[in-house]
Amino acid sequence: MTVKALIASFTQQEDLNFLLTNRIPRAALTRFMGWFSKIENTLVRDGSIALWKLFSDLDLSEARKSHFKSLHDCFTRELKPGLRPFDPDPSIVASPSDGIVGAHGRIADTELFQVKGAPYSLLDLVGDSALVDQHRNGSFVTLRLTSSMYHRFHAPFDAHIERVTLIHGDVWNVNPIALKRVERLFCKNERAVIRTHLSSGEAVTLVPVAAILVASIRLHFLDMVLNAQTRGPVNFPCDVNVSKGEELGWFEHGSTIIILAPGDFSFCDGIAEGTRIRAGQALLRKN
Repeated sequence: MTVKALIASFTQQEDLNFLLTNRIPRAALTRFMGWFSKIENTLVRDGSIALWKLFSDLDLSEARKSHFKSLHDCFTRELKPGLRPFDPDPSIVASPSDGIVGAHGRIADTELFQVKGAPYSLLDLVGDSALVDQHRNGSFVTLRLTSSMYHRFHAPFDAHIERVTLIHGDVWNVNPIALKRVERLFCKNERAVIRTHLSSGEAVTLVPVAAILVASIRLHFLDMVLNAQTRGPVNFPCDVNVSKGEELGWFEHGSTIIILAPGDFSFCDGIAEGTRIRAGQALLRKN
């Protein structure tokens, strides 16, 4: 058995995994990682990336550049041009990011779920009753980004961004083990609610959710990073038009995006729990 396989079998033990990734000082460790990852030192960078490769399936062959200033620079890497083409069909909502499809389906009035048998409410997630009404009985899909994936996310459709709301919270791990054990986890974690409308008028909302080691979300159209250290107003009015495929920002360093759509959208072929998807692939279709 290889060292990587041994590590994988060790960390896949549920009790141990949950203990190592959640029963620790989550906020303090996340702040430390934010600082440590930005150290521009050759030994720190190379050692960190080597360790990262040991614990994951990290593949840098798609990266636009082969030299990184820091671990953070590697985490937030750009890809070579043309590697993530977006489905051009205007009736398609494309995946905003690389990810693994998690819980998805119809919103039962205002209730959705993080895993089977673990419901949570739309109001608890987005914190706004008017937005809840826009997605009542709609559709939702959860995309989980692993640490080794491409961390940037893009506009899944031509849209108008009207508001971003930062909701402060915890930094629980968002892996499947934690989702089974922590009730309403997405409603407890730090997250941003990005309210958009398609050019045809329908509301589609993106909710990037932070997690342990991943408590910052960079949004280009606000020209700022949102995290636990963000002070002052948490509502950011916007008046921004974006084109499908346009880069919206990135995670530092992984986590989850929840997409909320109206009831007249259905899932495209091949969308199933556990499926790996790339940014730009067809996700939802307007009926």
